[in-house]
Amino acid sequence: MKSLLIVESPTKVKTLSKFLGKSFTIKASVGHIKDLPRKELGVDVENDLAPTYVVIEGKEKVLRDLKKAAKSADRIFLGPDPDREGEAIAWHIAEELNGSSDKVFRVEFNEITEKAVTEAIKNPRKVDMNLVDAQQARRILDRLVGYKLSPLLWRKVRRGLSAGRVQSVALRLVVDREREIEAFKSVEYWSITAHLEGAEPPPFDAKLLRINGKKAKIENEQQAREILGELEGKRFPVKKIEKKQRRRSPAPPFITSTLQQEASRKLRFTAKKTMMVAQQLYEGIELGGEGSAGLITYMRTDSVKVASEAQQEARALIRGEFGKDYVPQKPPVYKSKKSAQEAHEAVRPTSVIRVPAGIKSYLSRDQYNLYRLIWNRFVASQMHVALLEQTSIDIVPENGSPDSEGKYLFRASGTVVKFPGFMKLYTEGGDSASEDEGLLPSLSEGDVLKTSGITPKQHFTQPPPRFSEASLVKELEAKGIGRPSTYANILSTIQDRKYAEKDEGRFKPTELGMLVSDLLVERFSDVMDYNFTANMENNLDRIEEGGLRWTDIVMDFYRPFDKDLSEAMETLGKVKPKDIPTDEVCDKCGKPMVIKWGRHGRFIACTGWPDCKNTKPLEQEGADGNGQGAAKEVDEKCEKCGSPMVLKSGRFGRFLACSKYPECKTTKPISTGIKCPDDGGDIVERQTKKGKLFFSCGNYPNCKFATWYRPVSKQCPSCGADFLVEKKTKKEQVLTCLNKGCQYKEELQEDAAEPAGVE
Repeated sequence: MKSLLIVESPTKVKTLSKFLGKSFTIKASVGHIKDLPRKELGVDVENDLAPTYVVIEGKEKVLRDLKKAAKSADRIFLGPDPDREGEAIAWHIAEELNGSSDKVFRVEFNEITEKAVTEAIKNPRKVDMNLVDAQQARRILDRLVGYKLSPLLWRKVRRGLSAGRVQSVALRLVVDREREIEAFKSVEYWSITAHLEGAEPPPFDAKLLRINGKKAKIENEQQAREILGELEGKRFPVKKIEKKQRRRSPAPPFITSTLQQEASRKLRFTAKKTMMVAQQLYEGIELGGEGSAGLITYMRTDSVKVASEAQQEARALIRGEFGKDYVPQKPPVYKSKKSAQEAHEAVRPTSVIRVPAGIKSYLSRDQYNLYRLIWNRFVASQMHVALLEQTSIDIVPENGSPDSEGKYLFRASGTVVKFPGFMKLYTEGGDSASEDEGLLPSLSEGDVLKTSGITPKQHFTQPPPRFSEASLVKELEAKGIGRPSTYANILSTIQDRKYAEKDEGRFKPTELGMLVSDLLVERFSDVMDYNFTANMENNLDRIEEGGLRWTDIVMDFYRPFDKDLSEAMETLGKVKPKDIPTDEVCDKCGKPMVIKWGRHGRFIACTGWPDCKNTKPLEQEGADGNGQGAAKEVDEKCEKCGSPMVLKSGRFGRFLACSKYPECKTTKPISTGIKCPDDGGDIVERQTKKGKLFFSCGNYPNCKFATWYRPVSKQCPSCGADFLVEKKTKKEQVLTCLNKGCQYKEELQEDAAEPAGVE
């Protein structure tokens, strides 16, 4: 009997071929084969939201190949990824291959291992239309918002702008945080630390904790000096010693959000890079004689559930590597949040026997680092708790009588690791405790300590920090905005649209981003409301469970949204930031110059416009808010003198230059972070004399590689090329492969493209 298995990615084909034998033909759809049309709405809002799906441009050949293979197959198994998107892909393929046929089945596997795949083939099912409907609801909601809001932004703000349902809410988080920072009023306060020694080493510090039984509050230097005066000459006896035994449990195995957060903290990976590398580990890596093997379970999950077989395998490894004391009596059970898809597992190695060091030679550096992180986290999650001893020592300065109640209470604290447990292998970012952390001497109550000094220190309260990748993903998850499969895309989209940028690794809204966010909050309060967005995600979950009709949910959203949109189109005037006055005078007509806002950011212009059209570029650093300016410091040092490098703009585009210019004249082009396919050099950003951007090898003229299209760090699913490029023309806006003979294309996110009907 001949069988056909259709999966999403060509990379999986080689791995799956090992398990299924010659009776199976395995083909790849290379993602979605059908979608809403790019240049029209594709949703009939007057007819129960009936969607129009068309074959994605460039996928005609793939579909013909699938149909040809299906004709000669006795059974057809649809095996796209085990989530809503995968279910929708399976549905579209089934429809094209006569989905009502009894020979078409849906299979899903959480990991690409022989056991998981063969079990899936033995237990096929029909396409789950509840899952499909949840995906359709999300897709149509996003289409309605992106397609309808973008023309408004074009007309009222400037051409080329776009908006997304979830991304716009994420942008609001970044903007709201920036406003908190701007409004923050710093307050002075002081701390006082006593440097003490007992009869035995080590010396230690104790901080002033309480004054007259209340929390110490020292507002200025005068108060601090008064306290130091009162402490002068006093003895420092130990009033109380308290020791507490604590058990610290390991963190649960990774879900998508925690994987992205920890990879950001420990590996400095962006969420997008984390998911790209995880996809490679999931789909299969060539391991020499073993052949291609999937190394981790599916990486888009919000469940911490672990298969009992995986737990038993981990327990055996822990016993052998660390000893029986590190194996808990029972395998730990971790609780997922209520909305988690419990059909999925946590992100874990498919086999802990594949220790990271043993397969390091087969992996790239990024693959190895991420695999080791996932392996360590999972194995640690199955280990014994750590046993800690926390000691606190209270010291009350006194005049001489040990029974007198002192005014000031100092406290020293320390933690000693009595048994490391899981900490022998792994601790979560920001949650470490070493054996000598806060080490304290052996003391007894009543001991009088020697004082080697008392130090006052000035502090100022700090504003809340801007979001990092890790903290923004954490906030999105906490507020219920988006789902595991969307976090990475949300973060990259708000940057791609120039609504936010990274400043020292943290998200800062651009002036354009703040303008757009404020407009949307004012005119579309529901769309931009955190709770409203979270409730919509919950409704999508309920559609998936079969509890709600997707058309009802979408129409309940669309009716008020369409009303707000029509009103904004009619009543909203042109929106732009206010001009900023300057002390400069126009050298042509003598009128004042102002800093104006235009399509490419801030610039200086004469107030005599339109009679005087005198303009010039803005030279002040950071005055634009869109990252333009004469010299913006970047996280890179000069190779010659070690000074910080700064981002500058010149006649041939942007470049990096030493901040010590003219003493040091080092410059270098801006790297894309992607390697040249010809000689391995950095692909860098350049500009022609006429101002057109292009990308070429940094080793020019020795290497002549160049392309007009921006490289994107995404492996080609078809031929395995290291990167794709963004191709934006009047006919298409796609990610495509540069390799000759490779026809791979995938559509760029539709609401980033030019909205139809905008003049």
